[in-house]
Amino acid sequence: MASASALVLFDIDGTLIRRAGPHHREALVKAVRRVTGIETTTDNINTTGMLDPDILREMMRQAGASPDLIERSMAPVIEAAQSIYVRSSPDLQKKVCPGVRAVLARLHRRQIPAGLVTGNLTRIAWKKMRRAGIDRYFRFGAFAEMAETRAALVGVAISEARSSGWINGNSRISLIGDHPNDVEAAKLNGIRSIAVATGLCARDELSSCGPDLLLPDLRALRLDMLL
Repeated sequence: MASASALVLFDIDGTLIRRAGPHHREALVKAVRRVTGIETTTDNINTTGMLDPDILREMMRQAGASPDLIERSMAPVIEAAQSIYVRSSPDLQKKVCPGVRAVLARLHRRQIPAGLVTGNLTRIAWKKMRRAGIDRYFRFGAFAEMAETRAALVGVAISEARSSGWINGNSRISLIGDHPNDVEAAKLNGIRSIAVATGLCARDELSSCGPDLLLPDLRALRLDMLL
């Protein structure tokens, strides 16, 4: 397959889907309980824009777990959280953000690869996409357990796309997200940042981060903006 003229990377929560219910957070809480016996909560944590492993660490830290216990428990907790979510995830067909399906369909018709860059763990992310009915549009992804920061995840995704021959040095790369962390991650990787005001962040907060493009939702995104 010839290299594409563009690559589009998407955040999930607040960008592709929203109001997906408590199931993700509940899976994290139940996973910590199953592995460590510790009762935790996400109630005092602003999880927006965070990576799942960082959320888990903060949950356990606030519950009084030692740094050693947190690190020893992390791998089995991550595995348990994914298994729990996969079994309990809701139907997300009606939670897809405005304009998402149309944008993904247009990219697919033009053979422009789309990938995921998300703070979700791998199996949680793919399950959400399947339950939303849009998984077929995504060729690959970079997920929370693959790197320590969102910017590093973007680097992982770009490297995979290049090594797979899907893009070349002239391909235009964009990251679409709903949080200042997405804008920062795009800037740190030297790619185009597109912010959408469909998540929990106010439009003014997104604007202050200086994205290359700020949209109310993906209905306002034209294909020529990505090429």
